[in-house]
Amino acid sequence: MLSFTGSLKVFVCLEAMDMRKGFEGLHAAVGERLKEDVRAGALFVFTNRRRTRLKILYFDGTGLWLMTKRLEQGTFFWPKAAEPGQCKLKLTPEAFSLLTDGVDMHRATLRPWYERE
Repeated sequence: MLSFTGSLKVFVCLEAMDMRKGFEGLHAAVGERLKEDVRAGALFVFTNRRRTRLKILYFDGTGLWLMTKRLEQGTFFWPKAAEPGQCKLKLTPEAFSLLTDGVDMHRATLRPWYERE
């Protein structure tokens, strides 16, 4: 489980992203699609079309971090745009933790995932 401070900003890209993108491709997506500055110290979260992978871009003041999570089974709950044309959503660190831990935020239930015994 990841843990972040309450003051951390988390931006979720609502559109699916090509997960072949690395540092440069996601850095460009933050500026072009999300209209944010990657050096602002926020987490920028992307997923693939099937919602089975996450990539998180984070600038810590000295360099970029690229974190990845791939599910063996199941999918991530992913928020939808509230209005047409909306491409990002700001989450609280608590909501981000729920998303990465597999909690469906609409039903407050765990999504079915693979877990090793």
